[in-house]
Amino acid sequence: MGSNKIRWIILILVFIATGLNFLDRQVLSITIIKIQKEFHLTDVQYGMVNTSFLISYALMFTIGGRLTDKFGAKLGLAFSVGVWSIASCLHGFMDTFYQLILFRFLLGVGEGGCFPAAAKTVNELFEKKERGFANGIAIGGSAMGAVLAPPLTIWIANQMGWRWSFIIPGIVGLVWLVVWVIIPWNKKRIARQQEALLQQTALVSSKPIPFLKILTNKYAIVFLVIRFLLDPVFYFIMFWIPKYLNEERNVSFDEVGRLLWIPFLALGLSNMIGGYFSDKLLKVGFSINKARKTVMGIAAFLTLGAMFVQGVSSVTWAIGLMSLLMFAHGFWITNYITSISDVFGNTATSTVVGLSGTAGAIAGIILNPLIGLVVQNYSYNPLWIICGLMYPLAFLILMVFIPKIKPITTE
Repeated sequence: MGSNKIRWIILILVFIATGLNFLDRQVLSITIIKIQKEFHLTDVQYGMVNTSFLISYALMFTIGGRLTDKFGAKLGLAFSVGVWSIASCLHGFMDTFYQLILFRFLLGVGEGGCFPAAAKTVNELFEKKERGFANGIAIGGSAMGAVLAPPLTIWIANQMGWRWSFIIPGIVGLVWLVVWVIIPWNKKRIARQQEALLQQTALVSSKPIPFLKILTNKYAIVFLVIRFLLDPVFYFIMFWIPKYLNEERNVSFDEVGRLLWIPFLALGLSNMIGGYFSDKLLKVGFSINKARKTVMGIAAFLTLGAMFVQGVSSVTWAIGLMSLLMFAHGFWITNYITSISDVFGNTATSTVVGLSGTAGAIAGIILNPLIGLVVQNYSYNPLWIICGLMYPLAFLILMVFIPKIKPITTE
């Protein structure tokens, strides 16, 4: 089999991995109704369980990214999927609240390193004119996992019991791990790609950039600030939309399940379309800077529609505007991550993607209670307005502080 075909097979495996990543983390939120009744867990305890996951997830975004830059994408993603698949299986055997806390923490340890390793894989195997589309496929798996999680989890739980809703996806992850380990990577191609990247970026060394140097790098700081500002919008969609539809739109619990997949399908499609679009622009003569920013600018404009969610009268229009927001997010996040690889190349991409993910998770931890206060004491309306304004603000920050997306040098 040719090396070109193998790298696309590897990319499909990354797509499956990011899909499992989102699917596995959502199983608990779907089965918690049964688990709470069986183990008599309070809402406060359930909150502690979620916090346990977010803490390890936030930490491992950075640690996992740094380790992946050091040891390579294949080993980095293998470690991540292996750890979280074992953790998922362990959920099916838990008997106490403290075991659930521990297994949830372990799940975050594995899942935190997934997206830095996915970005590193794309950076190792694909040239810059293919990288946007490849990143879109890699990231798009997460949205497909979010689409499949509710119906698949409910079906398994009804047929076999809630414990198997954790065990079966975990087993699938372990099977994935075996395939990932045995599939051959073309090391000569990777070496040539790294050499080309070094020539393109004028980097002095192929060794990872020192961590403190990354933390003080202007471009890295800008990327982290942008992720800190925008990830709470995504977490809002993930965690609060079911409640919004039920409380504000009088949508039944079952109907919420039948509607919620639509915005995530839009996200998955736009991940790939956004990457393909920016790659096309490169091929017709756009610079990297102009291609990435054109797509992110379009995305920022589209998110303005979120401000009108609260004002539309029908659920259909509300779901449509939410889907538009998620479609725009897919355009944005694919080109955002690809821009990081454009700037930092093969020496620090995973680290910066990891740091940005940590920044976003921290923002989610901080702002999620504040979202609750706004909803409780006022309404959802100011939150939709903020959702519509944050991407244009982030785009403005990008334009001002990174006037040109280009490779950095180590000196």
